[in-house]
Amino acid sequence: MWWIVVTLLVLGILLMLVEMLLIPGVGIAGFLSIGSLGVACWYAFAEISTAAGWWTLLAAMVLLGILVFFALRARTWRRFELKTEVRSQMGTEVSQVHVGDRGIAYTRLAPMGTGRFGEVSCEVKSHDNTMVAAGTPVEVVAIEENKPLVKPITQ
Repeated sequence: MWWIVVTLLVLGILLMLVEMLLIPGVGIAGFLSIGSLGVACWYAFAEISTAAGWWTLLAAMVLLGILVFFALRARTWRRFELKTEVRSQMGTEVSQVHVGDRGIAYTRLAPMGTGRFGEVSCEVKSHDNTMVAAGTPVEVVAIEENKPLVKPITQ
């Protein structure tokens, strides 16, 4: 008879761990965990003895208390944190492009696209919001909000 109580207690604790670590939130695993612990206590009271019921209730409370203690410690969750740091910067190539630079529309500008100026590729915008075909020679006429404005070069 004790094996049923112990199995329900272990199942309740495992389901609570699943609820906290794998599928957080108030979900099915949490409800099943509480239900399993409750059934373990009820079974001990109803089928074994009153003393066994109280010991089962105490065991469930202690196990849940230990689980909550370890779950609320910051050191426990540091094991799950992402430790890498992103150091790359986006848009730094624009600082290498200046007014008057000439290049090509690497992609179609509709009105935004990619321009290539020597070895530098960056996002550019047509200065008058017109479409510019890919491969068209362009010239930087201004830089607004860290974005070069270009116009097609007519030869």
